Amino acid sequence: MEYGLAHLKNKLALKRMRVKTRYSFYEMKNATFDFGISSPPDLRYWNSCVGWCAKGVDALADRLAFRKFKEDAFGLEEILNLNNRDILLPSAFLGALIASCSFVYIVEDETGFPRLQVIDAMNATGTMDATTQMLTEGYAVLERDNADQPVLEAYFTKDFTAWYSRGELVDQRENKAPYPLLVPVVYRPDSVREFGRSRISRACMSLTGSALRTIKRSEIAAEFYSFPQKWVTGLDNSAEDLDSWKAAMSTMMRFDKNEDGQDHVKLGQFSQQSMTPHVEQLRMFASLFAGETGLTLDDLGFAGDNPSSAEAIKAAHENLRLSARSAQRSFGVGILNACYLAACVRDNYKYLRTQLNMEQPQWYPAFPADVSTIGLVGDAIGKIEAAFPGYMDADKLFELTGI
Repeated sequence: MEYGLAHLKNKLALKRMRVKTRYSFYEMKNATFDFGISSPPDLRYWNSCVGWCAKGVDALADRLAFRKFKEDAFGLEEILNLNNRDILLPSAFLGALIASCSFVYIVEDETGFPRLQVIDAMNATGTMDATTQMLTEGYAVLERDNADQPVLEAYFTKDFTAWYSRGELVDQRENKAPYPLLVPVVYRPDSVREFGRSRISRACMSLTGSALRTIKRSEIAAEFYSFPQKWVTGLDNSAEDLDSWKAAMSTMMRFDKNEDGQDHVKLGQFSQQSMTPHVEQLRMFASLFAGETGLTLDDLGFAGDNPSSAEAIKAAHENLRLSARSAQRSFGVGILNACYLAACVRDNYKYLRTQLNMEQPQWYPAFPADVSTIGLVGDAIGKIEAAFPGYMDADKLFELTGI
């Protein structure tokens, strides 16, 4: 079902702000609400930054490495290789992890070969076909001016692709593929959120805000920790006011007697603040964030006492490994769909999607095996081969070890 260009423009406008919020957390440009209790007025709008959200995204994105298509009868590998696959695919994966989805835009170049380009979720949307995970219609902003207003837009349907400049139709071409040439790459889609869910969840944003407030309070407390407040009593009312900075830094100070000649001047210092509560509170938020994203405290800057072995690191990142497997399954569908439509454009023929059922995406292992693991796997392979000769071929061995 097609809703039209105006509907898709409104849909993008509604989602754009939430996507920009996710990117602001990833780029560490987010503002943090100040409770206004412990911050001096001059520091009310001062913000620190912490890279936990970026770490939560990058820790997963860096482990997603696409290998190849199995049984590549349609030459999909050639399409990826001629479109800078080492830049195209990581860019699509990173955008999908940040904003829940990204889009691959397909257009013919001067020679008729398909050119693939990644468009982030701030500039593209569409209507999803839940069965194929492709769009029934799509809309993308290809260029914006300095005021962030659309300059060049594109509207995609299964019949044609139309380009608009400043709202005026400038070009329209027949679609050589059976689906719109805008393909979503989605992270963790489900029946409720067909365009997926962001890796930067509401919990991640909330915990990041709490950590930033803790860092801000610790910075303020550090000033009092470095120079504890001092006090003096018994001075004459007519005594010259003390310069607070000179009084704090001076090595020698003089106090005269009162008018009655009695020594009543008393000096003292308030108890020094401790930084321990701030460190412990920050560690608590780090633990909660690590549990939310499948990371460890080592990943977030709280080093453990002893270095972990490769097996211990893998065990600690079990949730991250499962997230990587889930991302590989959903991203693999997006890659296959984009290459399928690109093959239709290249060959000027509307292939049936069922013809690509053997084109299965294959990935590099999220956690490559180390030397000790390879030794253990070698023993297991020997036993498997003894029971089932010929079962462990090169592909199965690669899935286990990455070799």
